[in-house]
Amino acid sequence: MQITIRNLGLQHYETTWQAMQQFTLDRTEETIDEIWVVEHFPVYTLGINGKPEHLLDAGAIPVIHSDRGGQITYHGPGQLVVYTLLDIKRLKIGVRQLVTILEQAMIDTLAGYGITAFARADAPGVYVDGKKIGSLGIRIKKNCSYHGLSFNNQMDLSPFDSINTCGYPELEVTQLADLGVTVNNSELAIPVIQAITTAIQK
Repeated sequence: MQITIRNLGLQHYETTWQAMQQFTLDRTEETIDEIWVVEHFPVYTLGINGKPEHLLDAGAIPVIHSDRGGQITYHGPGQLVVYTLLDIKRLKIGVRQLVTILEQAMIDTLAGYGITAFARADAPGVYVDGKKIGSLGIRIKKNCSYHGLSFNNQMDLSPFDSINTCGYPELEVTQLADLGVTVNNSELAIPVIQAITTAIQK
C-alpha cells in the first residue's frame, strides 16, 4: 500500500486547510493516500462545534472557524502538525479507530523518548502528568479523512493561556522541550508517521 508523505514546512493554516478540502473533493477510489507534515503560523482554530466562549482573549492572533471535530486549539511554529488524508473505507478503519491510531502514534513516540503518556476517553488527545501535549481533530468526507494531529514540541505555549484548551477550563499544556527532549520537527515526525503508517496497514 502506497502513502505519499509531503513535508510542507511553515504554512498558513487557511491555505493548508483549503488544500486538504480540495484534495479530498478531487480524489477518486484510486487516489493514493497522503500524510502532510506541516507547521503553522500562529492561529487559533475552532472546531465545527467549537464554542466561542472558550476563546478568552485572541489578542493579535487570528481565529479561524474550521470544519474539523473538537473545540478550540492553538497552532504555532515549533508544533508538529500531521494531517492524515486517508481513504478510511479502503483501509477498513472507522473514525474512532483512526483517533486511537493518532493518539497511540504520539504515545509510542513519547515512550521512545522515555516519557509516559496516556489518552483519555472523556477528552481525546494525549497527556503527560495531566497536561495536554497532543491534540487531534478529524473530518470525514466521501469516506475519506483529513485534518489530523498536533504535537507540542518546541514552541511558545503562552497563547494557550488565552483559551480554554479543547474546551476545558484550567487544562494545562506541555511540550517535549519542557520535558527535557530537544528534537526538531523533522526528526519528531519520523516515528509519528512510522507508527501511523504501520497501524493503518495492519
